[in-house]
Amino acid sequence: MNESPAYTPPAIWTWKPGSGGRFANINRPIAGATHDKTLPVGRHPLQLYSLATPNGVKVTVMLEELLALGHAGAEYDAWLIRINQGDQFGSGFVAVNPNSKIPALLDRSGPTPVRVFESGAMLQYLSEKFGGAFMPAGGAARAECLSWLFWQMGSAPYLGGGFGHFYAYAPTKIEYAIDRFAMEVKRQLDVLDRRLAESKYLAGDAYSIADMAVWPWYGTLVKGQLYESGEFLQVHTYTNVLRWTNQIAQRPAVQRGRMVNRTWGQPASQLHERHEASDFDTRTQDKLAEPG
Repeated sequence: MNESPAYTPPAIWTWKPGSGGRFANINRPIAGATHDKTLPVGRHPLQLYSLATPNGVKVTVMLEELLALGHAGAEYDAWLIRINQGDQFGSGFVAVNPNSKIPALLDRSGPTPVRVFESGAMLQYLSEKFGGAFMPAGGAARAECLSWLFWQMGSAPYLGGGFGHFYAYAPTKIEYAIDRFAMEVKRQLDVLDRRLAESKYLAGDAYSIADMAVWPWYGTLVKGQLYESGEFLQVHTYTNVLRWTNQIAQRPAVQRGRMVNRTWGQPASQLHERHEASDFDTRTQDKLAEPG
């Protein structure tokens, strides 16, 4: 790996726009809107503004799973937010998520719209809205479910913003940074593998929002589909995570949820926006057969 020259931090940090990397054009040290843009609103109570990154997939999987259970109130409109073009900095989006990150959810089912941001919060909110679906009612099982949910929320930044950034996106390969975050990601995979050696799902015998939160990140990773890092991290050695990953991937609602707001990969695996269940009908069987 190429080493960067020795760097001494200045006494006061100053922003240098255009510093390199794939997302340099949208990175900035301040919050708030950069432009006025009203968000579109469809006819369903739940309005989702997202992209099919792992964080976005968590929520579309949850919504599709709720619909599969027969919760008609979980019908939703999923609008595409192109983060590489800065859609998340529009005034309408910032009003729903002041952190300017996807996904963002607006529940318009009541007299006053309710905004929900942070994907883990959305999973818990939707579970509670629909009678505790995919979350144990109480006791040790509920504590286990929420512990793994929040484990994911705390761990994934090391995988995405840490390892993923320095391994795949940074303009310069820095050995120390890649080694540091690769070590942490492998430790996290070992945590998961040990848990899944003793339990069918993360919270126990039942599939839950904890699995929906972890699967889009770590399931994709162990299948070698995240940052093209499978060989580098030797992900095939985490056999219990692979078993769990493949089991969840067979669920029709998971397959549908992974397509929503997806703009890359095989065309048959993409559904840029979702407004009706019938949106999946075009070449549905071909889409569901796509592994990527």
